[in-house]
Order: sequence, then structure tokens, then C-alpha cells
Amino acid sequence: MFQVFRFAVEEINNSTTLLPNVTIGYHLFDHCSDAHNFPAILHFFSHSSSITAAEEYNHHLPNVIGFTGPFSSTQTITLAPLFMMDLIPMVNYGAGSSTLSDKLVYPSFVRTVPSNKDQIELIIHIIKHFGWNWVAFIGSNSAYSEDGSQLFFELTKNTGICLAYRELLADTAKLDTVFHNITALNINIIVLFTEQLFAEEIISSALQLNFHNKVWIASEAWAMNQQLRKLSEIKTAGTIIGVVPTVVSLPGFEEFVYQSQHSGDSVHIDEGSCNQACVNCSSVSPEDVISENPTYSFPIYSAVYTMATALHNALQCNQSGCNKSHIVYPHMLLHEIKLLHFPLNQINVTYNKHLDPPAHYIIVLWDTKDYPAVIREIGTFHNGPHTDFSIDDKLIDWHGTGMVPFSNCSVECKPGSVQVQNNMHQCCFSCVKCPRNHYTSHTADLYTCLACGEDEWSDAGSTSCQKRSMEYLHYSDAFSVFLLLSASFLMLLCVGVAVLFAMHHSTPVVRSAGGSMCYLMLSCLAAATTSAFFHFGEPSALSCAVLNWTFIFFYTVCLSCLFVRSLQIIVIFKMATHLPRAHALWVKHNGQWLVVAAMSLLQLLVCATYMATGRAVPVRDTASFKDQILLTCSVNNMATTIVGIILLCIISALCFCFSYMGTDLPKNYNEAKSITFSILLFYLSWVVYFTAYILSSSKVVQVVKVVVDLCSLYGVMVTYFIPKCFVIVFQPLKNTQEYFQTSIQSYTQTISRM
Repeated sequence: MFQVFRFAVEEINNSTTLLPNVTIGYHLFDHCSDAHNFPAILHFFSHSSSITAAEEYNHHLPNVIGFTGPFSSTQTITLAPLFMMDLIPMVNYGAGSSTLSDKLVYPSFVRTVPSNKDQIELIIHIIKHFGWNWVAFIGSNSAYSEDGSQLFFELTKNTGICLAYRELLADTAKLDTVFHNITALNINIIVLFTEQLFAEEIISSALQLNFHNKVWIASEAWAMNQQLRKLSEIKTAGTIIGVVPTVVSLPGFEEFVYQSQHSGDSVHIDEGSCNQACVNCSSVSPEDVISENPTYSFPIYSAVYTMATALHNALQCNQSGCNKSHIVYPHMLLHEIKLLHFPLNQINVTYNKHLDPPAHYIIVLWDTKDYPAVIREIGTFHNGPHTDFSIDDKLIDWHGTGMVPFSNCSVECKPGSVQVQNNMHQCCFSCVKCPRNHYTSHTADLYTCLACGEDEWSDAGSTSCQKRSMEYLHYSDAFSVFLLLSASFLMLLCVGVAVLFAMHHSTPVVRSAGGSMCYLMLSCLAAATTSAFFHFGEPSALSCAVLNWTFIFFYTVCLSCLFVRSLQIIVIFKMATHLPRAHALWVKHNGQWLVVAAMSLLQLLVCATYMATGRAVPVRDTASFKDQILLTCSVNNMATTIVGIILLCIISALCFCFSYMGTDLPKNYNEAKSITFSILLFYLSWVVYFTAYILSSSKVVQVVKVVVDLCSLYGVMVTYFIPKCFVIVFQPLKNTQEYFQTSIQSYTQTISRM
């Protein structure tokens, strides 16, 4: 270090452009202890061999106007307050503690090495680059290590990196326990953030204690250590990756060292002082000086040039010389340093608002296949306006299998699973698969299963959601077209039968079928058929309100007519004989219409109650199918629906019973077979529907409902009306008064013989 300092001073003094006609000098001392060196430090502050307390700094001219060093953070933090009082620039080349960046406490502290904060950020970049999150931090009890430890703890928050173990050692006595704890915790990555000499002791002890095959991340203080790389056992340590400020060559330095050695340069020291350890340093060869750790060579070199360039500007130097009459106070030199921006050996020397330089690092790997180990550059890091970090993974020959070592508390969860933290460390977790209709997004949240939207779905363990299909009966579906055509045909059939009956209104067949009541039945069949159309298309408030009750009400009216038709025949052929008075009242008051009206009004009352208290509304069924949303109608008032269906079943049962009672009537008036068949078809169809309703909730149930409704309606049309139409059209001889009279006489003769 001293030789680099001397080289920079000699180079400046020999320059014709920097400080021309000005020769800079220096006082040099070795800071071997605070107690022994305070007299020398106080000498720097003196003016004419005296120190005046509380003198204004802008009029105070101490013995020196600038200071470089000391090397370590601990020494610097001890001495710095003395320089800060008079704003004497303290340009440091080795102290990285981030505490020194606080300009309120250290206003005149300048350094040419990056802050520990930059170094720790780079180490975190390296750890994240290789996917590690379970690391140990080892340091000494120095200010340098303590600052690094605190920074590492703070900067790793919210990065996914867990500080599994941390130890700041006063000495190496506890290393056996430290290594045992690291092994027990299954930690493979160790950040060794300490000074060079202490790092040598720790690595040497690790090799002696068979603590092998780890990844050591070396701080800048020992990343280029020349002693450790010469150890024969260093290859068993594992993989050593270091961070080093960019090493800049110093042209002419080697020649300077050789010339200094050959000229017999030595430094005179006073007896009893703590300065220079040897008189002429003859035991140190030029090769030893040149091969020394180059980490801090350029920081020392640039520290000298920083003060010289600032002094050049303060003295208002130009090509003709400098203004030597101009008195330069320390605070003036500090002001010029803050404004500096100059090139030096292809490096731009400048300082930020904290008087720290930009961080320019190289990342090195100790190649232990060779002996001694060769230190190779594998990456770079710059934190100028934009952070630039790069590592060439192909240049790394990992220990062991050659693969990147694993150092994670837990294995990463597979896609579709989230982390459930097991203990205080966020890196230690169990993996839980996300349930259905949830997904994971590891870029957004590692710990939460995110719910899919209502219109989306996913299987368990998914990483994304898919769009659900909207399911309802589309008009364009093949079966929808068939059912719509069937319903339309039935309505046309009702109209056709009504027209045919109107054309033959006075004939016996039409009169025996019910006369005017046939038109009511046909109208109700056509009206009930319209309910089929409301099942298709996207459900609306109107379609949901009327689709079921349109069928129920009009089919009830139709069944009431069939019931009355059966009852009326019984009245005519049986009641007239046995109950003549009751028959007379029935005929006088149009009993058949009263019964139809009563039953229809009763069902209409149930229907009105349903519409008033809880009509069906459109709903989106998202629970029945994982990948579909079933658009259907809710049943908000089940009680009225059940009452309406029960009433319909009672009327159908009565209709069935009375039609069966008329099986012995004249054939022209006997509707037992046709009504019985239609009622049985009604029952069978609805049994199929309720079975499908219970077993399934898909849109197939809606299709079945339409089929059931049409079957019930077609049953009445085919079994009751079509045979009569056949007689009217194809058997006109059976549609005469004489034919019907003959049938009645035959029935009367049969009854009289009984």
C-alpha cells in the first residue's frame, strides 16, 4: 500500500499538467493502535505547533489540509470525528462501513472504495442468481463485519433469502461449534465477511476441522488473498466466490518498485515510535510487492489523485502554473472534491452525495484445480444509473458433482401449490396443493391460492384459470330445433283440429267429444305448448316466471275438461236413471262448466300465489359443473309449486277413475281407453322427469322437461282428438245420428237383460 501511495505522489510531482510548479508532500504513520498514534493525529490538526479549540473552520489552517486512510472501518470510525470538526477531507481507501456515508456525522469523509451496502447488494445478487435462500453469515466483532452483518440482515428482507445462522466472532476458539451448527442446519452457503487476517484463520481452521465442500462467498477484504490460495488443502474447502472492486492496472508501477528497491530507498524512523516496522525493508523483494493483493491498489492511487486534482482546482492551476499565493483551507479542498469528475486510467473518478464512488466490482472464482489456486474473473457488477449484474455460469466448476449446490431450507413447490410456512423463517415451508377453482401465481403471491373468477374454473393444483362455458338450450342446437318444430306442429295440429271440429260442429262425433268444450281443450293444449318455447335461449325474468306455470295451468284446464267429459257421460247414462233430480240440476245449471271453472280457478289461485310470493328468476349455477355455468331458473317458492303439481295429479287421478267407470258405456261414448292412455303417458313422462331432475342438473334436464311437456300434450291430442278426426274424415258413416242411436239402443238392451 505504501509503495502505491509513494508511486502516486511521485507521478503527480513529475506531472506537467497536474499541479505544475507545485510539489506535494506528506506525513506518513502506521496506525498500529489508537493510543500510540493520537499524538501524531493531533499533530495534523495543529497550526504552528498549537491547537486552538472551537476555532472557525473557514479560518483554520492546520498542519495538513487532507488525509488518507486509515485502512479499516474500526480505525476510521475512531479517528474520523477528529477530522470532521475542521472539515478536513479524509479520503479513505479501505473503510467500507455504511455508517460513514452519513454526511451529518461525517461531512468531510470521502472514500474511493464502494460502501459495504454496495458490496452486500452484490452478494445478495449472487445468492439470488443461483437460487439459494438458506445461508450463514460469519464475521468478526469489528465495525466492518458488524456493519456488513446488519446490512445483510436488512437488505435480505422481502428477497426470499433467509439468514439461517449468523456469528460475529471475537476469536477462532468457537469455530468448532460454529461449523457444527452450520452442518446441523444443512447450510451450504457461507458469507465470510471479515478482514483478511481473520479470514485466513477461519479458512485454515475449517480445513483442519474437516469442514469441507461448502460455497464460500468472500468479501472484498480477502477475496484476492494471496496466502490462502497457496494452501494445498484449499481445494477441499469447496467453491470460493469473491467480490472485488474492479482491479485497475497502474502503468509504470512495477518499474517504480524495482527502481525504489535498487536505489536502496528506506524510511527513517524515530526510536520508540510506532511507524514503519523495518528500517530498509530489505527482506521484501520487488516481486513480493508486485504480487501483493491488488484489491486496494487503485483505491489508494485514486485517493491521492483525488486530493491532488481538488488542490489543482482550488489553486486555480493552468498550463502556466498555479496560484501559490492563494491560501487553500481544508473546507475549500472538500468543496472541490465534491465537484470532481475526472478520468484516471480509463476509470471515471466521481463521488455521489454521500461522497462514495460508483460501485464497480468484478466477481471472481478460485480455481483450485491448479496449485496455487488461480483467481479468475467470472462476472461484473456496476450500480451506476442502472444496475448491471452478470455472471458467466459456464466458467464455474462447482465442487462435488459439478452442479450448482443446493442450499434451500425447503424444496420449491411445484406449480399449482403454495407455501405454508413452518417456522420463523419464510424459506422453510410445506407445499399445499390449491383446491379446485383456485390457482397459484408465483410471481404475485407464493403463499396464497388465488380464487378464480365466477366465470372461470380450474382443477386442483392449477396455475391458471380457464373460462367457463355458458350452458343453456340454444335455439340452434339440433335437439332444440327438433323440439321447437314438434311444439310448432302440435300448435298447428290444435288449430287444424279446431277448424275441422268447427266445420262438423253439429255432428255426433264432435258433440260426443264435448261440443263447445272441445275448443277450450284445444285452446289450452295450444297455450300449454307455448311453455316449450320459454325453455330455449338465455333465461330471462319473463321466461323463468311463466315457463312452468303456463304448462301447469293450461294443462290443468285441459284435464278438467277430460274429467268433466268422463263425469258427464256417467251422469247421462247412470245418474239420470238412479238420480233423476241430481241429473236435472246438473243439466239446468251447466254442471260441467261449473266443475271446469272451479278447478281452473283453484289452480289459477295457486298460480297467482306463486307469482306474487316467489316467482322463478334467472340464476347462474356455478356449483354443479366445474367448467360450465348453467343458466337456469330458480325455484324460490317450492311450496306453491308442489301444491300446483298435487292439484294437477288429483285432477288427473279423478279423470282416470271416472273414465274407468265408463268402460261399459256405448262404444261411441266410451273414452276410457284414450283418457287412460293419455293419463298413463302423463304419469310415466313425469316420473322420467323427476328422476332426471334428481340425478342430474345439466341442461339435459331442461330438454327432458320439454319432452315430458310435449309428450303429455301429444298424449291428449293423439289419444282423444286424432281418433275422432279419423272418424270425421275417413269414416263419415259412423258420424251419423242413426249410428249413434243404434249404439245407445244396443247398450240399453244389454243393461235391461242384466
